[in-house]
Amino acid sequence: MPRVLRTVFAGTPEFALPALRAALQATHVLAVYTQPDRPAGRGRRLRVSPIKVAALEAGVPVYQPARLRDPGVIEGLRALAPDLLVVAAFGQILPPAVLDLPRLGCINVHASLLPRWRGAAPIQRAVLAGDRRSGITIMQMDAGLDTGDILLQRALALAAQETAGSLHDRLAVLGGETLAQALAALGGPGLQPVPQDPSRVTYAPKVQRAEAEIDWSCSAEAIDRSVRAFNPWPVARTRWHRRDLRIWAGVPEPRSTPASPGQVLAADAAGIRVACGTGQLRITRVQLPGGRPMSAEAFLAGHHIAGERLPS
Repeated sequence: MPRVLRTVFAGTPEFALPALRAALQATHVLAVYTQPDRPAGRGRRLRVSPIKVAALEAGVPVYQPARLRDPGVIEGLRALAPDLLVVAAFGQILPPAVLDLPRLGCINVHASLLPRWRGAAPIQRAVLAGDRRSGITIMQMDAGLDTGDILLQRALALAAQETAGSLHDRLAVLGGETLAQALAALGGPGLQPVPQDPSRVTYAPKVQRAEAEIDWSCSAEAIDRSVRAFNPWPVARTRWHRRDLRIWAGVPEPRSTPASPGQVLAADAAGIRVACGTGQLRITRVQLPGGRPMSAEAFLAGHHIAGERLPS
């Protein structure tokens, strides 16, 4: 009969919620570790993490160390004597003393099909690269950056107009489901670790705000991928009348034009057509500073943009 694993869960954002629920259902969660409450918003009020809220609702003790590597924190973990530590978007690097502490080690719920997209932003990088599929990897953690052996993987196909936001939500659900499978196996017959293929490694560095600035000399397809990859953050943008015009959605069109990249070819209810290095982007949703996202049609009701040139 499979034994009930004694686990510690470490996670912080909404992405980790389905994984936490899976751990609560399949194991005895001794404690939850999450990032400290941080000031946010205009009022700089302390904001608690979604994982902290869910753990407290479930009656699980919550710890929020600023540094997991502090000796007192490590001793506290050792006193819990967990069989396994489950990590999902925790936000801190686990030191060797923590990695070696649980009987079964530490496993991570990673939002890509490793070894593709090791690093902090696998979801955005998959959309930006035009990947046709992504998925979840349950990985045995080691001291490297997402270098551990693969325990379990599940894949999904990206939709034609997939955004980082929509892929995030789908992978979060898949992460919970895949973790549930992994925990069931680890509590019984176990899983066979598979080393990652070093020839297939790619990296997913953290997204920088400057990456969202649109270069109209790129192809319409590449700009469309940027728009979708940076939705909902930091949101693709272009300069217009000395202001940032955020581009939330658009449709790439292959039609050629002799116009220079950035030239606004037309603006009507169907969208704002902009010449690109190759093809055109029909912008369908925009946002001005201080305002809310709106359709291109609503924007055009109060602004004139046809014939103007957007800088790269």
